[in-house]
Formats: sequence, C-alpha cells, structure tokens
Amino acid sequence: MVEAEPAVEAVERLYREASGQLVLAAYALTGDLADAQDAVQEAFVKAFQRPSRVANADNPVAWMRTVTINIARGRYRRHRRLGVLLRRIPPDPAVPGLAPDRVAVLTAVSKLPSGQREAIALHYFADMSVEEIAVCLRTPAGTVKSRLSRGREALAGLLSDERPSGSDDSKTAYIGRTG
Repeated sequence: MVEAEPAVEAVERLYREASGQLVLAAYALTGDLADAQDAVQEAFVKAFQRPSRVANADNPVAWMRTVTINIARGRYRRHRRLGVLLRRIPPDPAVPGLAPDRVAVLTAVSKLPSGQREAIALHYFADMSVEEIAVCLRTPAGTVKSRLSRGREALAGLLSDERPSGSDDSKTAYIGRTG
C-alpha cells in the first residue's frame, strides 16, 4: 500500500506522463478540445482527493482513463441535453427591439439541423465570412457553403409556412431583416 505523500507524487507523475494521452481519449469522445481538457482536469482533481486509490490501482493509467471517459461522457450528455432544451424554447416575442419578423426568423433558425443553424447564425447574425466560419467550426469552406445553401433553402420553406400569404418580400431579404 502506498503512503499518502508517495501517493500524491505518484499522481503528479501520472499527470505528467499520461495527461496528454487522456486528453486525446476524451477528445475522441467529445470532439471538443476544451471539453476534453476539462474532463481530464476534473479526473485529476478527483485523483488528488484520494491519491492512494489511484496509486494502489492495478493500472493507474487505465483507472484514470475510465474516470476521464466517464466524466467526458457525462459532460457530453449534459451539453447535448442542454442543446435540445434550448432549441425547444422559442425566442421571447416580447424582447425589446425584435420585430415579429425577426422572431419568426430566429424561431425558424432554431429548427434547423445544428450544422446549418451554426452556419446561418454565424454568417447572418455574427456577420462572419465563409472563411471565418470555416476556421471557427474547423470545417472546410465548401462544407460551410453547402450548409449555408441548405440552411437558406430550409429557412425558405419554414418561413413561407410562417409568413402571411400575399407578402412579396424575397426570403433572402426576409432573413437579413433586423428590426
């Protein structure tokens, strides 16, 4: 059995030697480097709370990998659930400065698949270029262009369903309205 001080040293050594490998494993699961790093950090916080448990494990790296992956899974599930919940909540139509048309657009955008929603939001609401979006999303520019095209097409259908009949505004102009 490893004593308390040597156990802390063993966890510190484990951090130096295996944290990169653990971040890689968590990144493969989450697809997000920051989330992967946070999962590893949280796993080591747990390890430092009970260092002898880690030091006395048959395979400390495997033990840390299991803890890290479990934390990463939990974080991924929480993020996914939060995203689903946020998409269910329509924008508040009483928000000052938002015209009913703008609320309709935001509601329609929230119904798009995530890739299209991100591309549309970044391009039209954050005024980012295709190249800037590609860098931001770590996606090829062609993929961004495709998502924008498909997103505009989907929005045209969604907005034509929500708009009063007889309106002759073009759908593209409708997307760009701010107030």
